[in-house]
Amino acid sequence: MNLSVLSAGAWGTALAIAFAARHKVTLWAREEDVVAAMRNKRENTRFLPGHPLPDSMLIEADFDAAVASADLLVVATPLAGLRTTLARLAVIAPKTPLIWVCKGLEAGTAKLPHVIAAETLGADARYGVLSGPSFAEEVACGLPTAVTLAANNHDFAHETALALHTPRLRIYANDDLAGVEVGGAVKNVLAIATGISDGLGLGLNARAALITRGLAEIARLGEVLGGKRDTFMGLAGMGDLILTSTGDLSRNRRVGLALAAGKTLPQILEELGHVAEGVSTAREVARLARDLCIEMPITQAVDAILHQGVAADVAVEKLLSRDPKSETA
Repeated sequence: MNLSVLSAGAWGTALAIAFAARHKVTLWAREEDVVAAMRNKRENTRFLPGHPLPDSMLIEADFDAAVASADLLVVATPLAGLRTTLARLAVIAPKTPLIWVCKGLEAGTAKLPHVIAAETLGADARYGVLSGPSFAEEVACGLPTAVTLAANNHDFAHETALALHTPRLRIYANDDLAGVEVGGAVKNVLAIATGISDGLGLGLNARAALITRGLAEIARLGEVLGGKRDTFMGLAGMGDLILTSTGDLSRNRRVGLALAAGKTLPQILEELGHVAEGVSTAREVARLARDLCIEMPITQAVDAILHQGVAADVAVEKLLSRDPKSETA
């Protein structure tokens, strides 16, 4: 299969490396220095250094050329670029199926990616999302990873999962687009919370409590948005939440650790050098929860720290002082 990965960030590059074992892969990048490095050094020295690109992989700077020959498109842009990219694809490749790998809610609208896809691609398009517990560094190294592929068409989900599946990148088909996307979006916010907790030295008990109660927040929002409870117990829910909250490769966890250390958000993002989707997602999820009258206190606390100037220790104390209630409420 001819497969084009659109955007050569760390995650797009890692997936391109993994998929090249079975498919003819083209990797598109908009940054001239990244294209030059990948062509000359056969390595993405800017976003994923230390991982050689397969000789068979094509590097493309021309977006239209990268799309033209593809049987499947993998959109690996950050969420902020998803709508623009899909709108462009709707014009130049309206019949080419695609999956995206970004996580979050659209800034300003709080829309999930599949809603953006429906608006830009139309009802007849075949599309889906690849999500789950996966660090780019480990996928590029060929370490065992399992993820979920959810799509708007049952056959497309299963056929695409089978086509992309490898012994080291196991892909499980799913038909719950909303549930998979909510899990992938909100876990980034909760990873910031866990990083703050660990950075403040609140202990492993607190970390476990945050992850568990955070999963309850994911499920509350996800079910209201049409997701299935079983999805939140799987790879795209619990699995992704555990990895992102505890793994030090997690950008969002690192944001939380840095906030606990007293650094400002602009300073943190500059030092990070990559997109941490949980920063923008926190505001959208918190607003959506208020609008839908869904109780999400951890998410609200993270939003207050990130966007309302509340100190991390003050937000934590406010969270801990809440009245007790039934665990299943």
